Amino acid sequence: MAPETIGLIGGVGGTVIGVLGGVVGTWFSIKNTNGPAEKAFMIRVSTAMWILVPLFILLVFVLPQPWNQLIWIPYAFCLTWSIRRSSIKQQAIREAEVASKEML
Repeated sequence: MAPETIGLIGGVGGTVIGVLGGVVGTWFSIKNTNGPAEKAFMIRVSTAMWILVPLFILLVFVLPQPWNQLIWIPYAFCLTWSIRRSSIKQQAIREAEVASKEML
């Protein structure tokens, strides 16, 4: 088998496995919510990530050198910040839903 073919199979296979991992992770993130507000929040966060991460990948391929390498700096910062912020907000939503159930 030609090296180009092996590279193509690896590239396509890796992409498919990565996307399937993202789909499974998204599904479990939404499925394992505790209430309607938390589920709505997770759907919004998941939708934003499914738009922004492919946009970043597109920019890596489309932008000329050295900008396609420099785009990693804001991406790493924004991704880390958004994950942390989303986790804090999700925990606050969980606590609010538990408190509202206890009030009943």
